[in-house]
Amino acid sequence: MTRRRLRGDDGTLTLFTAITVIGLLVALGFIVDAGQKLQAGQQARAIAEEAARAGAGQVNRSAAYAHGGTFTADPAAAAAARTYLAQTGHAGAVTVTGDRTIQVTVTITEPAVFTAIIGISQVSATQTATANLFQGITGSQP
Repeated sequence: MTRRRLRGDDGTLTLFTAITVIGLLVALGFIVDAGQKLQAGQQARAIAEEAARAGAGQVNRSAAYAHGGTFTADPAAAAAARTYLAQTGHAGAVTVTGDRTIQVTVTITEPAVFTAIIGISQVSATQTATANLFQGITGSQP
């Protein structure tokens, strides 16, 4: 007894499997690199928040209390935030807005793992954090 085979279907399953596996690998690559981008964003946010807090901690309290409890951000606050960024090894922008707000922006760039194959060699994330200076728990807020 001989089995009759159709010639038009030879290799169809192999081709389907190959295309499916390649598609799954591409999807996996994008998922891994998207995860890296999210992680870089979380790290950038944490560093920006800590740098802003470091700057806000440089309030000259004796001068503030001598002038009726008015807290203002001075150049030492921006310098402290920049020093924190330098100590963590990250670059960022520090801005003192008005006399009571310190804003820090940090960008973190990580190498891409899988998407480098298609020309996307790195992923980056930028986050901004702001520290507002105000007096006490119920003091005036900007």
